[in-house]
Formats: sequence, C-alpha cells, structure tokens
Amino acid sequence: MSNQDLNITAKLINGGVAGLVGVTCVFPIDLAKTRLQNQQGSDVYKGMVDCLLKTARAEGFLGMYRGAAVNLTLVTPEKAIKLAANDFFRHLLMEDGRQRNLKMEMLAGCGAGMCQVVVTCPMEMLKIQLQDAGRLAVHPQSPASAPASSRSYTTGSASTRKRPSATLLAWELLRTRGLAGLYKGLGATLLRDIPFSVIYFPLFACLNGLGFDALSGKASFAHSFVSGCAAGSVAAVAVTPLDVLKTRIQTLKKGLGEEVYSGLTDCARKLWIREGPAAFMKGAGCRALVIAPLFGIAQGVYFIGIGERILKLFE
Repeated sequence: MSNQDLNITAKLINGGVAGLVGVTCVFPIDLAKTRLQNQQGSDVYKGMVDCLLKTARAEGFLGMYRGAAVNLTLVTPEKAIKLAANDFFRHLLMEDGRQRNLKMEMLAGCGAGMCQVVVTCPMEMLKIQLQDAGRLAVHPQSPASAPASSRSYTTGSASTRKRPSATLLAWELLRTRGLAGLYKGLGATLLRDIPFSVIYFPLFACLNGLGFDALSGKASFAHSFVSGCAAGSVAAVAVTPLDVLKTRIQTLKKGLGEEVYSGLTDCARKLWIREGPAAFMKGAGCRALVIAPLFGIAQGVYFIGIGERILKLFE
C-alpha cells in the first residue's frame, strides 16, 4: 500500500472513529432537536430538558437513543467522507494545504458538503422517522399525513403499537417509492449541508491556525477540540432555518392537524404564515449543543491521528 493510500485510509478511520464517539455522546440532544422542530400548534415539549425528561419517563433511557443504530451505522462513512473530502479539495485547490485562502477554503467546504449528502440524506430520512415516533405516540395522528406504506408499522393503540425499525422503513420506502424515497428532501439537505460546510471549514481552519505549533507541526488536541466546537456552533446556528425545513419535509408521519408540505417553498411559506419567523429557529440551542462537541471530537481525533496510529500497528 502506497503512502497516499495509507493517508486516505487513515483519514477515513479518523472520520469514522470521530463520528461514532460523537454520536454516542450527543444523540439524545439530537432526538430532542428533531421532536422540537416537528411539533406544531399545542406543544408536547416546552424545551430540550422537558423533552428529554418526558422521553425518559415514557420510553426509558433507551428511548432517548431511538434511531441511534442507523446513525451509528452510517455516521462512519458520512463523517469520513466529509472530513476526507474537505482535506482532498483543500490540497487540490491550494498549492500548500496549510496556506489559508478564504475563497478556496469555502470552495473546499462546498465540495465536502456536496459529497457527504450521498450518505447524509438517507441516514437523516430514516433517523427522523425513528426519533419522531415517540412524539407521535402521545399526539393524535392524521390518517392522511403519510402513504399507507409508512403507516403500516404503527397500527393499533399507542400502548400496543409496534415500534418502527430502520430496516422496515428502508424496505418500505424502496418498495413503494424506489431509491427516490430514501432521498426525499435531498434538495433541503444540500441547502443545509453546503452552507454549513462553507461556514464551518474555513472558520475552523482560521481558529485552529491560531494555535498552530511550529515544533509539532499541528495544533494541540485541546485547541483543535475548542476550535471545532466554536466553528461547529456558529455554523449550526447559522443554518438552523434550513435544518427546520429539512426536518419538516423529511417527516413522513404527521400529528392530527399538522401541516403536510409539497416542497421546500411550500414548507417555508406555511411555516412563516402559521408559526411565525421564530419557528425557523426551533431547536437552534439543541443543534448547537449537538454539533459543537460532535465536530470538536471529530477535529480532535483527526488531529491526534488515531487512524495513523492504528495503521502503524499493522505495519
């Protein structure tokens, strides 16, 4: 295996390890974010803490990890693609990968965002259905809110209703809608992830560069972690309105009286008219709390070089 192959493999391992550790730590907050963004009208949850407490009481501790399996399965390739793609584009677009150029940094981030949606879109599609199932269990459901295929796993009363699974959901979507079913909300996902990457990666590079140590050739773990957290928080809050639209569009099942959307424009229009401009920032705090440690851990692992250390064991 050549040095270039080893370098790419190490980056993929770093991205995967970072994704697994990060998701395990912050998934309950991500679940709260999804439920807060989806609720309309009479609120079931008054905030993140209230959502987590009610979820723990009604569904147990593991209830806060609904949808975690699909996320843990797909977050490895997602984070690996995102981090490796950004690194690849940075070196491709700039003569020296360390030399900062804002336009090129933003272009590299744009490329990384476009690459990752191949995995992100179906992962989010499945995850959102599983995360929102608990909210719908205590909310009267609209019989016309989703096609029969997406309702087949939730017949019966709330107490006897069979819990959905990612495998069943994926199979039903592929059977009834084809591959397009798993990629519902692709446009919204691109509109969220590309601006996020355009903001995040240049900002991280700038912040991380402030702690660059000429002796070691990189920033310290602590500095990389804090830089990742700070850049992640700013980017996450900035694209929250797009995340709200994506979550609403990708949610197949709706509660009684909740809006059904025909597309991105229709969703934005109805959200503005029915719930006001504040609705576009639903779950912003949760999103910042999810993304900050997620990307802090990711960049920390990436700069420590866990992938390189693992590969050395097999030399």
